[in-house]
This record gives sequence, structure tokens and C-alpha cells, in this order.
Amino acid sequence: MVIEQISREGVLKASRESLGLSPSAGPIDDPLLAALLRRAAGILCPCSASTIIASVMEGLQYLVENRDATERQLSDLTEMLIVTGDLLELNQVTTDDPDVKSTWLFAAPPSFVARPDGTIFLLGIVADEVTPLPASLAANVVHEGVVRVLIPDAPEEARVVLRDLGWLELPASAWLKAPREEKATQLWDFMLRKLEEQPTSGAIADLTILDASCDPRYYARRWVKPTDQTGHFVARRPQAHGASLWGFAALANGAPTRFLDLPLKGTRWRGCDVAWHLQMAIDDGLGRPQTYRRRDITSGIFLDFFSPLPLWATRRLAVLGHPVPPENCLFTYWLPNREAALEEEFLRDRLWLTRQK
Repeated sequence: MVIEQISREGVLKASRESLGLSPSAGPIDDPLLAALLRRAAGILCPCSASTIIASVMEGLQYLVENRDATERQLSDLTEMLIVTGDLLELNQVTTDDPDVKSTWLFAAPPSFVARPDGTIFLLGIVADEVTPLPASLAANVVHEGVVRVLIPDAPEEARVVLRDLGWLELPASAWLKAPREEKATQLWDFMLRKLEEQPTSGAIADLTILDASCDPRYYARRWVKPTDQTGHFVARRPQAHGASLWGFAALANGAPTRFLDLPLKGTRWRGCDVAWHLQMAIDDGLGRPQTYRRRDITSGIFLDFFSPLPLWATRRLAVLGHPVPPENCLFTYWLPNREAALEEEFLRDRLWLTRQK
């Protein structure tokens, strides 16, 4: 038997090839780490996220230079795999095992989401195979970050094949969860009713408001202390310990008359997410909608944003694309060309944003 010494590059190339990735790309990048996490999860789940990460780190111990940075990267990617639906949290599954802990993750069953443009997003994990796809489909899978996108020659035929193989087809609305679609006026009316149900408010020390009369392209400048404003405003009020609380306030000549704490009880979204979404509805209703900027490049598009987006919207952009350094804006995301039209439609219909001319 001949023992052959293999280089670091050779190990990574063989690993990428065995995981269904292009063997020509050498670095330890997000697609490789995401594939390793899925492979480990398929073997170890149900288990904690730390168990999956530790398993991958053990295999990479002689291949990475900065262990701490790689471990942080794996932690971030694990969170993204939960967002995309490759991994499921305990509240997303049913189990009779009394030993299962609330922090454990489960490997999602093989599923797919068909997009209107014909592309198909692949989700879930198969324990005994990297992917059970036939070669005709596997050759058309593109790995982008943690996402696996099937770009089939015949989309309808591919959906039939996937269903015949036991893959579960999911509606897009169930994949990237977001609040129900509604018009800006509907959200405004609902929140206004909730505010009017609140008891009369007294003075609130150090109250700040998002002044809708200020230019929406300069988010930080919109936060002011009330002086003589009258109307309804997204606001924040301090608390004894921790960050200021988000809310929706009614003001008369600069003095608060009612205050509604955000988020509302029984909702899953953060207070800031509700507040930012509400501010978008307010700006749209005033005829000064918030804007974004599109910049086209060869590999896709850059979307520049000037105000924060709710977490459910930024997660969507992070799944379909990835963040890049901003250019004269608050933050920027890159998206592949095939997603541009659909995601700009999402920005218009769900966040009431308009593209800058």
C-alpha cells in the first residue's frame, strides 16, 4: 500500500467535490462551510448548534489559520441555515422524545420552493447522502452562500422529478416568513386604532420621535426631541435599564397624549421591526415614500438603502444575496440578476419603497 501525502489545497478540493461543489474554487468560503454544516447536521441532529459547529471545527482544525474567526463564521452560517429552512428549531417540529432540549436543532426534510422565474430553491438535509438528486439536476445546482439554487432547463419537469423523489414542495410565503401583505393604509389604520385604545399619557422624559417631515434619506437626522409637533409619530422612550423602548405616540404641541409600546403582545416581531415598518407606512401615506437605489453590475445588482429595514426583510435579502460595503447610504445588498425583478416588487408591495430615479 502506498501512502500519498496530500496538501491542504488537495484536501479542500476533494472535500468540495464530495459535497457537490465546484472543485476548482479553493478557498474556505461560505458555500463550503454551509455544506459541511448540513452534512454534520444530517449525521448528528437532533442536537445543539454548538455540537454541529464543534464537529465541523474538528474536521477543519488543520485547515484554518484563525479558529476564532472560523467559529464565528460557522455560528453566523448556522443562523442562516435556520432562516433558509435547512435546520429547524424545536418550536418548528413535533417530537415525543422527553430528552430533547429547547436549544436543539433538527435537520429539515428535503423540500423545495419554486420561484416564478423558474428557479428552484433546495432546502433540507438528507442524512445518508449529500443530495439525492439525479445527475441531470445536480449539474444545474448553484451554491450561493448558504443557498442552493437549482436552475433547471425545464422547470415544470424538474418539479415533477423532485416530487417523485419525495421532496416536499413549499409555497414561497411559507419559506421566507413575513407579515401578511397589506396596504400601507391598512397598517396605519390598525396601529392608529391600537394607539387610541391606550389610556391618556402623562409627560415622558427624554422622549424622541421620528419626524416624518424630515428627509427620509437621512435616517439619523429624523430622530428629534419633540418641540411643538402635533400628530402621530414612531417614538422611543427610555427605561431604567437597557435600551430605549420602541413605541407609537400621539403628540399635541410637543406633549405626548398617548403612547403604545411596541411590539404588540402576541406578535413575533421585534419592536424596532414593527416601528420601522410603520414608519414606511407613514411616509407612504404622506406622499414621501422611503426610497432605495439600484446599481447594476455584471454579476447582479446592488440595492442601496437609506433607512433600516425590518429583520424579516433583511433576512430575505441575506438569503437571496449578501451584504456588501455601503456606498453613500446606510447599507447595501447584492442580489443576482435573476432575483432583481421579484425583489424590487417585494420592496414596492411589502415595504412601500420606491426606486430613486
